[in-house]
Amino acid sequence: MLFREDFLDIAVESGREVFSSQVMAALDLEAAASALESGVLPCAAGEGHVLRVAASIAGGVPVDLREAVTALDGANTMLVARAVVHAAGLGPQRGAEW
Repeated sequence: MLFREDFLDIAVESGREVFSSQVMAALDLEAAASALESGVLPCAAGEGHVLRVAASIAGGVPVDLREAVTALDGANTMLVARAVVHAAGLGPQRGAEW
């Protein structure tokens, strides 16, 4: 999904850093979640749940966690779990082992 043209048009703004001219991009997960809910950004169910959780962590977009996490496969469950642990400020250096 991250490389699809419709997702890029909706959720990614690119530009250059002022001093080094390095290419940069900003990701608007709130816009992507809004597009998903309105039907403008179709995707697989698992992708949609991961996107909703990511938008919730990044921008406070409300998400029904029971619906989101019970519909995930193993790989996406681990991605979401890692994102939550990271958002909580934890990681290998703070005792969270994977």
